[in-house]
Amino acid sequence: MVDYEAGPEMYQDVKKKGVVLKDGTLTLKGKMTTPGFYRVDVKAYVGGKEYKGACAAAFSPEKLQPTTVMPKDFNDYWQNAIKEARKVDLNPTKRLLPERCTKDVNVYEVSFQNVQWNYRTYGILCVPVKEGKYPALLRVPGAGVRPYGGDVWTASQGVITLEIGIHGISVTMDQKVYDDVFNGALMNYWNWGMDNRDDSYYKRVVLGCIRAIDYIEQYTPWNGKDCGVTGSSQGGFLTLSTAGLDKRVTCYGAVHAALCDHTASLKGVACGWPHYFYWNKGKGQELKIETSRYYDGVNFARLITDKQKGWFSFGYCDDVVPPTTAWATYNIVTGPKEISPYQATWHFWFQEQWDEWVAWLLKELNVKK
Repeated sequence: MVDYEAGPEMYQDVKKKGVVLKDGTLTLKGKMTTPGFYRVDVKAYVGGKEYKGACAAAFSPEKLQPTTVMPKDFNDYWQNAIKEARKVDLNPTKRLLPERCTKDVNVYEVSFQNVQWNYRTYGILCVPVKEGKYPALLRVPGAGVRPYGGDVWTASQGVITLEIGIHGISVTMDQKVYDDVFNGALMNYWNWGMDNRDDSYYKRVVLGCIRAIDYIEQYTPWNGKDCGVTGSSQGGFLTLSTAGLDKRVTCYGAVHAALCDHTASLKGVACGWPHYFYWNKGKGQELKIETSRYYDGVNFARLITDKQKGWFSFGYCDDVVPPTTAWATYNIVTGPKEISPYQATWHFWFQEQWDEWVAWLLKELNVKK
């Protein structure tokens, strides 16, 4: 016996419960008249346990276009915000973590001021031991609150890596501290301040990514030429925002990027996490809708130039970041880009996807091996 839902993702219009399968099989047919993804979710109940699976089929995904509107002052707003943030000295700190160092890589916890005095961004910096100038990679985080280990392996290949947190707290504490903060003071932080573009939690997060590249430029042996940024989910959004705003970025890898095309659900189309207007249909949300446009990965993607190369990857079964939004975001980018969808993945990646991701970054950072 199974339950199943079928139809356009996030708007499935066929819902059946308690279906008995003849010979253990069921054949479903569906169609779409517009570009998008047709999704089937199935739940089976065996021995008192629930098992679920899903699959999705793409209909002309290369024709998908985002719905969000780009404010006329979008770029000016962000460039002015960067200018204001840079009035605050980085005033960096740097602490060696000997237990994490290897014969090839020195590992440090670093911090630097972001948008105001004593508000800091923390991260793990990994620098090749051998003297020289190196390409650099900024790793930006997915949603949540956690410690970070740093990207020691990529540094061992000859790349300066900086993996940052976004919450203004040290990234080397015990896990319980982050769990307590996530379930307490930072609960639902992605919703904070979304009635005003200057109050959004993500304003200092986006600016912190730009300041992180400032730190790399000023305080590491960066070669001044090759600079990448990469992340998944929330980190995919931060990848797009950093690449869009900072032309020091020469390559970027955006994996199942969240916070893209927030307003799609106002038109009955799958929207990106955190699905701001999916449940409330945007009623009474005018200020939030306007603010969301300044924090939409699509609008940052529109700023990416033909001198910045991108790699996009995502899963067709992702129920957090729908592939509808991932494809639409990819389609809007006018610069050089590659796409590598993995049809079987949900909101995670397979090892081969990770391997392809890392290999692409090393190639674009001109690492010679």
